[in-house]
Amino acid sequence: MIIKFEWHHWLLVSLALLSFGTGERVRAQDPYQLLRQSGEGFAQVEPGRTLIFPEDHYPHERFKIEWWYLTANLRGRDGRDYGVHWTLFRQAMNAAPNPGGWQSNQTWMAHTAVSTPLSFEFSQRFARGGIGQAGVVTTEQNTFEAWMDDWLWQSDSSAPFPAELTAGTENQRFKLRLNASDNWVLQGKNGFSRKSDLGQASYYYSQPFIDITGTIWLGGESIEVTGQGWLDREWSSQPLADNQDGWDWVSLHLSDGSALMVYQLRHDSGDHYISGSWVSESGAVTVLEAGDVTMTPLSDTPLSIQSVGGNRLGLSSKVIPLEWRVRVPKLNIDISVTANRPESWLATAFPYWEGPVAVEGSHEGVGYLELTGY
Repeated sequence: MIIKFEWHHWLLVSLALLSFGTGERVRAQDPYQLLRQSGEGFAQVEPGRTLIFPEDHYPHERFKIEWWYLTANLRGRDGRDYGVHWTLFRQAMNAAPNPGGWQSNQTWMAHTAVSTPLSFEFSQRFARGGIGQAGVVTTEQNTFEAWMDDWLWQSDSSAPFPAELTAGTENQRFKLRLNASDNWVLQGKNGFSRKSDLGQASYYYSQPFIDITGTIWLGGESIEVTGQGWLDREWSSQPLADNQDGWDWVSLHLSDGSALMVYQLRHDSGDHYISGSWVSESGAVTVLEAGDVTMTPLSDTPLSIQSVGGNRLGLSSKVIPLEWRVRVPKLNIDISVTANRPESWLATAFPYWEGPVAVEGSHEGVGYLELTGY
């Protein structure tokens, strides 16, 4: 695990400044309060906007936060299962136009994690905008490039695919070749993804069918891998309502060649907000709304968490749901989703659980589970 404490402290100071700038206080020990704060002064997510490509693959600095998020279920030449996830976050510190350079009001955070049959390891990095340390740009060769330091997603065109992704943790690294079509799944209503009855929303699209080949290095050992990946792109100025603790999200590749994504945003009332999509093997999209799908925890798992506190690492315990039942009756889907490796907690500045899962029931398959706000 790599945690750069100097950047960690800088980010927390930045979050505090952002909080004070909006006239609100961050809830004690709850970094997700940043996502609940009003997006006043920033651009707002509104229905009816048409997503335009390749322009929307790139940053939207008038919005407060956005991310580029890849998960991958991989099979090694050794016959064993591996998982990789990599994500890049952009955060605007205020709603003013970006002055650029050292005065830039844009900040960046990146995570990567590698799950193996014997271990789980993650790393996080932080950067300020405007100085070339991180970003998402069109290069002089008119290609898509997303990076932080030497973590690099470099495509062959102005779209994200085909591309090569190189990143790693302290003891593990990977180089993956990513191939996918330019057919994007627009989540929600043509990319407008509502998060709450109170009006919170994001612009959200995905690429659920990514073919992957590459190499993972574990210490001095190299392992050739192949598999499938999922890319999520999302931007917003207020992703969570004040009464939402966090979310539970799954993206799954099913045995019939289809792809399923379901998430629920947990309300403190227990009346959670649920949404998702099912994509057939041919690419036909079915939007899933409340009443179409249920996501029910089946069991809780106690975890011992290595957490960051001040300038030292400490241990804490959590109990989180790592086995779920997902039902979509109108599609005859009734499955259990179970974590492959429970010890997949990321003790990052925004802590969460993320790891590969196995699917059984009406369909078999693989995928990823993400749990936040626990």
